[in-house]
Amino acid sequence: MSIMTQVSNLIIPAVIFYVVGYGMVSGVKTYECFLKGAKEGLRIVVDIMPTLIGLMVGVGILRASGFFDFIGVICKPVTGAIGLPTELVPLLAVKLFSSSAATGLVIDIFETLGPDSVCGRIASILMSCTETVFYTMSVYFLAVKVTKTRYTLAGALLSTLAGTIASILLGR
Repeated sequence: MSIMTQVSNLIIPAVIFYVVGYGMVSGVKTYECFLKGAKEGLRIVVDIMPTLIGLMVGVGILRASGFFDFIGVICKPVTGAIGLPTELVPLLAVKLFSSSAATGLVIDIFETLGPDSVCGRIASILMSCTETVFYTMSVYFLAVKVTKTRYTLAGALLSTLAGTIASILLGR
């Protein structure tokens, strides 16, 4: 185990030295390129900040109002039929918008039901098998100014459904 720790501690500095060395050998001004990339990165952060704030506020309002719990109660007949615990319906809904808010819900599930419970196992796998669809689409498409998303939403929701099914099967 200590060998892997030592190797992992050396990989990032090695990659950085490799990039700088390669830039020096090929005549690229690496520091100027770094500064240019940092400026572009800050510009993108400023561009996407309102979207991030809007998503976080919206999820916080829905969570605090009890709306997600209400949705869980409404979906109970369907979720029971497919083997998805009702406690995970809010997690599925929130995960589409915000991974950090979904992580908060997972922590709540762990505290109330336990990480080794069926809900805890499915929630853990669900966090890895699904994506923040609306967050990713809004933030990244806005950043690169994509206006025609074509089949992105349908494909992303289909992959989320596949991840959810896999989570249920693996968690049980």
